[in-house]
Amino acid sequence: MSNPPPQTLTLIRPDDWHLHLRDGATLGAVVKDTARQFQRAIVMPNLRPPVTTTEQALEYRERILDAVGAAGLPGDAFTPLMTLYLTDNTAADEIRMAHGTGVIHAVKLYPAGATTNSDAGVTDLLGRCTGALEALQEVGMPLLVHGEVTDPEVDLFDREAVFIERVMIPLRAQFPELKVVFEHLTTKEGVDYVSEAEGPIAATITAHHLLYNRSAIFQGGLRPHWYCLPVLKRERHRLALLDAATGGSPRFFLGTDSAPHARGLKEHACGCAGCYTALHAMELYATAFDQAGRLDRLEAFASVNGPAFYGLPVNTGTLTLKREPFRIPDVLPMGTDSLVPLAAGETLAWSVQQS
Repeated sequence: MSNPPPQTLTLIRPDDWHLHLRDGATLGAVVKDTARQFQRAIVMPNLRPPVTTTEQALEYRERILDAVGAAGLPGDAFTPLMTLYLTDNTAADEIRMAHGTGVIHAVKLYPAGATTNSDAGVTDLLGRCTGALEALQEVGMPLLVHGEVTDPEVDLFDREAVFIERVMIPLRAQFPELKVVFEHLTTKEGVDYVSEAEGPIAATITAHHLLYNRSAIFQGGLRPHWYCLPVLKRERHRLALLDAATGGSPRFFLGTDSAPHARGLKEHACGCAGCYTALHAMELYATAFDQAGRLDRLEAFASVNGPAFYGLPVNTGTLTLKREPFRIPDVLPMGTDSLVPLAAGETLAWSVQQS
């Protein structure tokens, strides 16, 4: 006789290793959703203008902490882990200065034009950024890569696989000790590369890429709230991601890539890319791991592997999930706008409880 499925699951309090908080009213509206579940988060720097200097990152950190306080949360409820936005002109001394703060933990590579607010991104990584890359390798600070080429000749669904050949392999050949996180992995080719590559490499995986394939964007009509970059892929890729996330390898860990956009900018003739999952992230991840029959692997993926790669301690608190229905709201307030969470109106089998 098989054992009955668990009704509760208590984890070391997890972290989100890839998060968009935006700024201003949007920041104030969404930060509480992340703080409800996650102790820490790597905060993306693709604001307008992007966070390219240590000074800008420290100022942004203060705005985040102010928003946490304004949401009525205690000061220790959430710790933002800051990042810099890599450009063609990022200096090695800027990297060393950022590392010296103790609160800036990574540098983000956006290939120019790859995603939201990436126009200032890198045009030639190994031609223009070698000084910054040498400094990152020297101080042990991770480079976080948006792993897609932007060559218009490359099919949208092939951009990750081509990025591995054109960028990742040459990058890691030249900088073999550089810590690299392949962000929001979406393909079997990406899983195979991260699993087999030598040296310090890891990858984040989103809940939406674990739960949905590209058909979700078109079921019942064009559904813009499932549109993200990198875009959802075929079912074989989803299954490879699920196997990687639940398979026990320390190279894979949680990164929501939760990306808030006003409803009107998503439901638009040229809708923005990004799925908002911060509200119900752990419920989504628990659903994916439960479907795979590997709930016992969720804690390592959500709470242990990320800190180990970044050289940080695991959290001391806990988070409890209960097998209890959670209905995803149809819409959320976001300043004077509204925000539609991923899978709005659907019901998940797991709910986050008070930790």
